[in-house]
Amino acid sequence: MRLSSILCVCALVTFGEAAGAQESPTGRIVGRVIDAVTGQGIVDVGVQVVGTTSGVSTALDGRFSLTNVPAGTVTLHVRRIGFAPKTVTGILLEAGRTLEQNITLTAATVELTTQVVTASAERGTVRDALDSQRTAVGVVNSVTAEQISKSPDGNAAQAVQRVSGVTVQDNKYVFVRGLGERYTTSSLNGARVPSPEPEKRVVPLDMFPAGLVQSITTTKTFTPNLQGDFSGALVDIRTREFPVRRTWSLQLGGGYEPGTTGASILAGRTTGGERLGMVNTGRDLPSLVRSLGNFQGINLNQGDKDLIVSRFRNAWTPESGTAPPVASASLSFGGNDPILFSHRIGYLFSGTYSSATDFRDGQVRALADRGNTTGETREIDRFVGQRSSQSVLWGGLANLSTLIGDASRISLNALYNRTADNDAIVETGSFENEGIRARISRMQYVERGVRSLQLAGEHQLGSRQRIEWAGTASGVSRYEPDKSEFVQAIERDTPNGPDILRWQNSGNAGATRTFSDLDEKSREVSGSYQMLLGSSRQSSFRIGALSRRTDRDADTRAYAISANGISNAVRELPPEQIFDGRFASSKIFDFGPLAQGGSYTAHDRLSAAYAMAEIALTDRLRLIGGARYESDRLEVDAFSTLGSPVYTSKRWNDLLPSLALNVKLNDSQQLRLSASRTLARPEYRELSPIKSRDVLNGDDTQGNENLSRTNISNADLRWEWYPSSSEVLSIGLFAKRFDLPIERVYRAAGSGTRTVFYTNAESADNYGVELEMRKDLGFLGKALTPFAVFTNLTAMQSTIHLFKDTEASATNLSRRMVGQAPYVFNAGLSYTSLGGGSSATLLFNRIGDRIDAAGDSPLPDVIQRGRSVLDLSLRFGLTRIVTARFDAKNLFDSSYETTQGTATRELYQTGRTIQAGFQIRP
Repeated sequence: MRLSSILCVCALVTFGEAAGAQESPTGRIVGRVIDAVTGQGIVDVGVQVVGTTSGVSTALDGRFSLTNVPAGTVTLHVRRIGFAPKTVTGILLEAGRTLEQNITLTAATVELTTQVVTASAERGTVRDALDSQRTAVGVVNSVTAEQISKSPDGNAAQAVQRVSGVTVQDNKYVFVRGLGERYTTSSLNGARVPSPEPEKRVVPLDMFPAGLVQSITTTKTFTPNLQGDFSGALVDIRTREFPVRRTWSLQLGGGYEPGTTGASILAGRTTGGERLGMVNTGRDLPSLVRSLGNFQGINLNQGDKDLIVSRFRNAWTPESGTAPPVASASLSFGGNDPILFSHRIGYLFSGTYSSATDFRDGQVRALADRGNTTGETREIDRFVGQRSSQSVLWGGLANLSTLIGDASRISLNALYNRTADNDAIVETGSFENEGIRARISRMQYVERGVRSLQLAGEHQLGSRQRIEWAGTASGVSRYEPDKSEFVQAIERDTPNGPDILRWQNSGNAGATRTFSDLDEKSREVSGSYQMLLGSSRQSSFRIGALSRRTDRDADTRAYAISANGISNAVRELPPEQIFDGRFASSKIFDFGPLAQGGSYTAHDRLSAAYAMAEIALTDRLRLIGGARYESDRLEVDAFSTLGSPVYTSKRWNDLLPSLALNVKLNDSQQLRLSASRTLARPEYRELSPIKSRDVLNGDDTQGNENLSRTNISNADLRWEWYPSSSEVLSIGLFAKRFDLPIERVYRAAGSGTRTVFYTNAESADNYGVELEMRKDLGFLGKALTPFAVFTNLTAMQSTIHLFKDTEASATNLSRRMVGQAPYVFNAGLSYTSLGGGSSATLLFNRIGDRIDAAGDSPLPDVIQRGRSVLDLSLRFGLTRIVTARFDAKNLFDSSYETTQGTATRELYQTGRTIQAGFQIRP
């Protein structure tokens, strides 16, 4: 009986505890308290759950965590001296769940009546991209993960082109305010990303899958905490951060391209691994050829030449294949759990993969020459044919973050992305100077990779001091193995006889192989110290320093195979038969390296320090000023294939001031004025005086070791009006003055192959106006509440002035800058259901004509014609956790057209793309 009594008591206690747990379920609320003016987190803010004794004070970056909060409808009261208190109502907390609730506070010189807002309204002011734009120190525009998820954009390049004043060239290179890619820098989580392109300093943003991106912020005004070669703009990609509660997401999709998917198209010959962007060694430069170096001082006999030719991969012409459908997939898993000794760690692991085929039928490529009358141009060396490109993009990230105490946060961010393009081209045309018709077959495979590992820390020292630091190891690679080009002359044995394809076996352009490899490593360490000044106005003083070491190795080797005196019967054979070994003992082949090869190494050492202050002069005036000092030491060793090595050394020391004034006109309007000085340094390849060239019918490209860096003076004026947290109207004016800008031009020469080289022009000016508007349509009627319209327009102009004694063969000494378009226009209409489960977005983009290359006297400039793009994206919920998606891209299918006067230099269409898929998110 005693045992039974004990068991009954235990059962009653257990039942009572369970009943109590059911009657009093709890959850967790986390978030940040943010200054509504500066956007910075506020420490030592009291956050109280109304009606309970539960409360905490905010710690690092304004973060707070409330545990054991009774589930249901919760109200928070927030208070700090110097700020107007706030009560947030209508917070719906589910039992056992974690809810993120961010809160903004407004500074006050006197105690004000408590402001009361609903939770949904409060979340809207901090989650919208406009909030980061409104609270930024300078002129910025952001695209967030939420916006990207409602568009058909598959990578960062496609997403960033929705930003005001941004254009994207070749679907990967970002131009801001019409400036060339050299005046736009890119960073990943605040650290510089090296470029994998040998002749460009800009990072191709198509390498970053949209599924890994949290936000893309374009900063258009310079402040001293930004790196000095900010030039004209900085594009910062922030990878996704861990969620506040454990969750996972799976997304699968497929697509159809009319005229391409399922059709028989050209396909580059493979060795294995192309679909993953990880080819095997079958494409490598033969070890025998590599061991001979630049062939200087080596006498090859006929047997040596035949042996070398036999070692190359016997692949010269594209195959025929069936174009696969567009495919994409992504998987993410993350959360914030007590993993290590009950210590909470935030984590996110994410991976993504996509593949697509770009097929162009009837692509036109030609050069231009002077016509029979003044001002007329005519096409020469015109070729028409087919091009297919099978591309793959995949990447992954791992982010870890944890709080140490209440005042320190440590995070580790790792990212790796890889892309690959397998191109095949067959085109037919004629060479006017040689007087022959020809068929050209090309195959080119390129792998690009970017990697980044960053360890960062934030430390709050009391309520007024803050230290941030970061160490980043990053790198890029570009691997272009075994690019082949085979030329067949189209001949007739009799005037009316049939066309016969015969190998163009004489000279150095009939059969060529090129191997290129680039690897760059960068190590960057940065740190800053910030002290808050005053009380309610949140003035601050900041100092910081940075050290970066960059090392690049680039190598290009090109070889030509010829066979003078062979019979027409041999010339008529397919190349895979000519080089399959049957003629290995016939002593017919000649072999040698081409001049358009070479290698270079670059060693860049940058040290920088800055000081800046943000001073609240009054409740409405904020002054931001300071300066940055940078010292750059650059060494480039260049080795041409057939020439002597050239060593180039540069030493640049620069002081870069910045001053800005932000005027708060009222609670919803502000005015920004800024002036600064920035710079742009030459790309490493531009300082290498070695030549490179497309093997056939191309221009020589040569660097210039005498280039100097460009100094840029910047001025901005911008008015902004935020009627609500989701609406904006802004008008901005900008102007830039360039001293010694670098231009890619043709060298003046009497005859022969044209040479493209780099030179400093005397000066250049760039100016324009930007308009941005986003408006909810609910004011027109309740039925239109779910709709919003948004648009931005940038109109700009530039003028560059070349030196009168320039070496350039320039048609005009004054003209627009290369890459500059007169206008960029974006517009969109969006629909979001009241519950948020469904959405629709219609996006339009239009870019005006822009200069693709400066004219070679007396020819006019090469112009890339403007084109219009229309995209449609639909999202709708199937169940509580499953969302379907439908995307239609490039609905207009406008032509890509490049002209030079009346001659068409390039013309093609890429086709439309229809995609569908679904996402599972518990």
